[in-house]
Amino acid sequence: MNPEAHSPLGKATAYSEQYDPSLLFPIARSHAREAIGLGGQLPFFGTDIWNAYELSWLNPHGKPQIAIATFYVPAESPNIVESKSFKLYLGSFTQTRIESIDALRDMLKRDVSAACGASVSVRLATPAEFATLELEELDGLSLDRLDLEADVYHPDPSLLKAALDEAPVEETLFSNLLKSNCPVTGQPDWGSVQIHYVGPQIDHAGLLRYIISYRSHTGFHEQCVERIFIDILRECRPVKLAVYARYTRRGGLDINPFRTNTNLPMPDNARTARQ
Repeated sequence: MNPEAHSPLGKATAYSEQYDPSLLFPIARSHAREAIGLGGQLPFFGTDIWNAYELSWLNPHGKPQIAIATFYVPAESPNIVESKSFKLYLGSFTQTRIESIDALRDMLKRDVSAACGASVSVRLATPAEFATLELEELDGLSLDRLDLEADVYHPDPSLLKAALDEAPVEETLFSNLLKSNCPVTGQPDWGSVQIHYVGPQIDHAGLLRYIISYRSHTGFHEQCVERIFIDILRECRPVKLAVYARYTRRGGLDINPFRTNTNLPMPDNARTARQ
């Protein structure tokens, strides 16, 4: 696997308008997982939901077509795809004639599945469906209601506290204050995160400070969500846990990782206002 330094992210790049699946640049998940002590059997499952808003191609008569593409990448896939390479790949369809939208879907599924090393599901929403696409905020109790001081801006799991000697509770909490930075370009990644758990009650102030502590952290979206999941699991010891983040759009793409250790339905992929 090529190191991240060889990816097109953060570099001047020629934009191809003819279909080129070789533009997809895979990055192994294993390196970031090893850094947080994960190896072998994963303590979670889930998916990464990618929404692509800048997809266009030509029909057989040369008329431009558009759609919004959604990719569902399983968390157990060995690779993620570097986001700029994904943008370049999607841009390569711009002047490519394709027989039908079904043919396009098959091409996308084949290429992205090959890059990720696992079967990826693809959904294409046509303009006739745009008005039906949902817009809603994350459910739960907002941690952002808390008026507190924060001065830690690198992930610190010691901020997480739970009432380990008390009866378990079930809560859904969220914050819109998640921010991290691209590990290659340093550009900010803004997001919202939802935590659902069953177990010892988690201290809300400590959890919010922990989320804020990502503010100067560098990491890809998927890696940040997995670190959040593992830190909460280790420090607070919930029996059931789900972490879901929705990051704002960059380069026509938004990335929304979901990790859980319990039998919860996959999120419905409703876009938040900031996306």
